[in-house]
Amino acid sequence: MKPLAYRIRPKVFEDIVGQDHLVGPKGVIRKMLEANQLCSMILYGPAGCGKTSIAEIIAGYYALNSYNYNASCDNKAKLKEIAEAAKLYQNVILIIDEIHRMKKDVQDFLLPFVESGALTIVGLTTENPYRAINPAIRSRTHIYRLNEIKKDDVIKLLKRTLLQEKMLPISDDILEYIAIVSSCEIRSSLNMLEIANMLDEEERTLENVKALIGKKSFAIDEEGESYYDIASAMIKSIRGSDPDAALHYLARLLQSEDIEFIARRFMILAYEDIGLANPNLGPRIYAACHAALEVGLPEARIPLGYAAIDLATSPKSNSAYLGIDHAISDLEQMTSMEIPPHILNKELKSGKHTYQYPHDFEGGYVKQQYLPDALLDKVYYEPKTTGSYERGIKEYLKQLKTKS
Repeated sequence: MKPLAYRIRPKVFEDIVGQDHLVGPKGVIRKMLEANQLCSMILYGPAGCGKTSIAEIIAGYYALNSYNYNASCDNKAKLKEIAEAAKLYQNVILIIDEIHRMKKDVQDFLLPFVESGALTIVGLTTENPYRAINPAIRSRTHIYRLNEIKKDDVIKLLKRTLLQEKMLPISDDILEYIAIVSSCEIRSSLNMLEIANMLDEEERTLENVKALIGKKSFAIDEEGESYYDIASAMIKSIRGSDPDAALHYLARLLQSEDIEFIARRFMILAYEDIGLANPNLGPRIYAACHAALEVGLPEARIPLGYAAIDLATSPKSNSAYLGIDHAISDLEQMTSMEIPPHILNKELKSGKHTYQYPHDFEGGYVKQQYLPDALLDKVYYEPKTTGSYERGIKEYLKQLKTKS
């Protein structure tokens, strides 16, 4: 019998969970298909979030003219065969799995076909395409990020699967446990559900499922405390400068053995909550997290513990986080924001608008307009005084305002 995850693989967009921004009723991909104007795209996101399922549903719209290519194992010869087919048919869809692994010579061969529209590619990757994929490919595609699947979405899917497959009932606490230990990865959660289904109905207790799945408990207590509640408590403890509480919750999170999840949260914290109050911290946290990922557990607990203490005991500033969010908010709400012409450094009839090179002036500074007229005198960055570095920034900006 085929595995459960394979048997219930989504056949229509309605079966996809957590990705309504792409395939929901108003989703961009669904609208492309309804208009028969599919564009080349790259879908990226964590494993088990639905990338392959979405690609296969897209391919179903072009059943006779769709091809699959795996960049990690297929060769250039196979791509040449697909390119020949593209010369004979219209609307040829090429699904490229692990597109970040595509070799440069293969990319170079592919580009003219994508440029002309002979091939429409749907690239799939778990890597950040802005870092891992050649700019030449990126510039010819739309890039869409898939959401991380939420716990409630996984539980909803598991319940739907139980009904669909006519399985014996499984309690909510077991379904929640499966969602958590699978790190909300759909494929893994379905595999775990299939294992749990091996138990007779009277044997389907949380303890028996834990033993059968072979994963440690994430400290789910009688009140139903979840993995994400513990993660939230750790983040708030660090933000609140309590290293002891941070270490306590980190120890509980380490039971999950999900080092990548913890490392990602630490790196976000370093720039969101500490920021310019301690600018040297970001690289230190990155190094500690990288070391944890390299050595793995149990030793990973040491650099992660170091990172938790370093984060918790550092002065805090969210000025950079607030500043960029404020700038993005304005960008989304305003329309006319032309760059001042002298900043473009183009030849102008009126010399008074000529760009002034700051290094030609005393102190490396000259007062001139940089923001668009619509945003003149707008302040996005407001330095905090929790750290000496940012106090210096505040004083420096204050001095600049006194200069003419």
